Amino acid sequence: MTGYGGSAAYNSHIEGFRQTEFPMLRDEIYLDHAGTTLYAKSLVDKFASDMTSNLFGNPHSASFSSQTSTTRIEDVRLQVLQFFNADPSEFDLVFVANATAGIKLAVEAFRGHPLGFDYLYHQACHTSLVGVREEATHNQCLDNAGVDEWLGGTNPFVELNRHDSPLLFAYPAQSNMDGARYPLDWANSFRKSGASSGRPTFTLLDATAFVATSPLDLSNSDSAPDFTVFSFYKIFGFPDLGGLLVRRQAAPIFQSRKYFGGGTVDMVVCLKEQWHAPKAQTLHESLEDGTLPIHSIVALDSALDVHRRLFKSMRDVSSHTSFLSQRLYDGLATLKYSTGQPVCIIYPQPPLASKELESPGNGPVVTFNLQNYLGGWVSLVEFEKLAVLKKFHVRTGGLCNPGGIAEALNLAPWEMKQNFSAGFRCGTENDIMSGKPTGVIRVSLGAMSTISDVDRFIAFVAEFYQSENALEFIQPTLIPNSPALPDIYVKSIVVFPIKSCAGFHIPAGMSWEVRPEGLAWDREWCLVHQGTGQALSQKRHPRMALIRPAIDFSKGQLQVSYLGPRLRHIPPEISVPLSSNPNLFQANTTSKPMSSRVCGDEISAQIYTSHEINNFFTAILGVPCALARFPPGGLGKSMRHAKAHLQKHQKVNRRSQCKIPCQFPGMDTPPDSDSESDRQRILLSNESPILAINLSSLEILNHHIIKQGGKAVSSEAFRANIVVGPSTASTEPQSFAYSEDHWSSLRIGQQDFKMLGSCRRCHMVCIDQETAEKSEEPFVTLSKTRRFDGKVFFGTHMCHLPMPTLGTKEAQFPTITVGDKVLVDPIQ
Repeated sequence: MTGYGGSAAYNSHIEGFRQTEFPMLRDEIYLDHAGTTLYAKSLVDKFASDMTSNLFGNPHSASFSSQTSTTRIEDVRLQVLQFFNADPSEFDLVFVANATAGIKLAVEAFRGHPLGFDYLYHQACHTSLVGVREEATHNQCLDNAGVDEWLGGTNPFVELNRHDSPLLFAYPAQSNMDGARYPLDWANSFRKSGASSGRPTFTLLDATAFVATSPLDLSNSDSAPDFTVFSFYKIFGFPDLGGLLVRRQAAPIFQSRKYFGGGTVDMVVCLKEQWHAPKAQTLHESLEDGTLPIHSIVALDSALDVHRRLFKSMRDVSSHTSFLSQRLYDGLATLKYSTGQPVCIIYPQPPLASKELESPGNGPVVTFNLQNYLGGWVSLVEFEKLAVLKKFHVRTGGLCNPGGIAEALNLAPWEMKQNFSAGFRCGTENDIMSGKPTGVIRVSLGAMSTISDVDRFIAFVAEFYQSENALEFIQPTLIPNSPALPDIYVKSIVVFPIKSCAGFHIPAGMSWEVRPEGLAWDREWCLVHQGTGQALSQKRHPRMALIRPAIDFSKGQLQVSYLGPRLRHIPPEISVPLSSNPNLFQANTTSKPMSSRVCGDEISAQIYTSHEINNFFTAILGVPCALARFPPGGLGKSMRHAKAHLQKHQKVNRRSQCKIPCQFPGMDTPPDSDSESDRQRILLSNESPILAINLSSLEILNHHIIKQGGKAVSSEAFRANIVVGPSTASTEPQSFAYSEDHWSSLRIGQQDFKMLGSCRRCHMVCIDQETAEKSEEPFVTLSKTRRFDGKVFFGTHMCHLPMPTLGTKEAQFPTITVGDKVLVDPIQ
């Protein structure tokens, strides 16, 4: 069967066992194999059987169990060397935690050299290789041209007269960013160039991305790298283990390594004299500090066997993944708008190189960004929201490859520093700055990927990003004489006492206080992770929807119940005092108490100490968490401000209406603007004091969802504080739908409110607030009908405007009630 990896027959071979060997996939489409590939069920079963059938002890002993471990470790070490065609007499394998740990171990030797060392690294290096430069005396980053110049005799360190310190050159066999491959013979060429100059020169190859899907042949030790690092989980999915392959001719450099740990020395003297004798029989004995990860190495034995049985050879895997990546590249490259402009900007631009294994070419990775048909970049954050709902697993962002990202996106150093000064950080949502993306989308394939995975992803991109009807961005135009609105009333008022938990519906007839931070008691509490202080959210913990707080003023309590399955050892309901009693909270006795984070903001919250309260939430969510409070009136980190943006239409005449064409009639809206709203105080809400939705807009949205075969969604999905709608159901929703996009102010009862801009949505709206189950809607339909400037909107942010006359009851204690009439843009 070997040799047919790049064929439909091999693809059928993979599909034949994928369901049984990778049941975790189910309906998921996993395309992040460059992050980690997937482990097979039979690997886990074989490892479990091995662990329960054998007794493995600590190898630093003479017992039978210890010797069993030692024998197995050395057997696996030999198998790994054979996997890479590395002669044990020419190479040694050192087990490490991962590739980064292997790099650090190699660098320890150079750092300890009496003369220090100089360092050259390729632009495509992973961050873990870039970081080595901080240990070097001098360092230089080289692109391909720089490498050619060095090999041609040009020395980037011409200012140095000393040539007796070692020189280390590091590069990746394959870029983890875009899959570009680099010549494996660079290692030999660099070593020869060092020999001609009389300078000791070493090469470090990061083979992590390459060996995941391609055979690495180290049969010729004379031309092999001195140090080769990789992570086994990139190849087999499990175990979480790495390797450092050392060419024995380079081993003497480790004599400069200073640190030693348990198991790597034969003798240590501490009292009166400081002396030790390193183990010298084998290199790995002197480098594997402490007890080896015995069980991970045992698992590696199973991984090698199962991988060989399922996928035959690495040559087959390489042919298969190359075949798939070419199909993916071609499919994405052919997606174009009617103007001929491509939907996907693929990096690098040239097509995948030769499919022959001897040619560097490209690995099974396709990296790209999306542009709308007007030429604007599509936000990576918004793309990932849709991808998650559609069950695609991909990687976005900078990919820990700063040089590759800078080259692909044409980002100069000053631009990257400027982005940092403007607030850009790894993982932040501001992924388009100064008209340029700050990251990319990476799709990477693995041994168990199939044609179906590739085709489904191409179809996904075509469905949601090739459309020319839904304009992503356009300047608003003024359309006078907007149609008269029907009578509008408050249909419901909801507060969410605990952030991301269920809402408390204000009973009809009850007046509810409006505070500067929003509605009274809204999002005043949250649940925080006890280890990190991070506020928990329904996006990661959908069962929070089943935690139901209720405010009981007669008892002065917040009563919290759980509507999910009955859990043992916790009461069906707990009570939390509404009063902010200092005795209930942790005392800030430490010099630097742990802070909490909410929506990226660092806050100083009051953490409850009650075991009954915290155990209640921990048992429900299965996460060690605590209840925290963020009461109004705080200062510094006890205060937050609204992040909602004003919309462009709010700057025009109130009697005019901004209108933007969109995919469906009656759904016209401008995007939000970049101008900040006034700094309104908020508690734990995401962006603004109050969120409102329009029932007519929801009715139109549900019309399109049902038309596509979906199920209508409830207004509860949008977690709005105020729901407004026409007085009668007979009102045509088309005439009123999305009119909230153009409001600048509201009067509810006797209280005035200022509109702060449209609400940007994420896939949390897809969580059913009654069952905590997650589906695709309404976000999928919103992404087709309410996407502007790459962002999805539904609902509107607003804040309360204090009355100019302070002496009235309504000014001193502002309230609203279900059934209050709503006036849009009332004349002041």
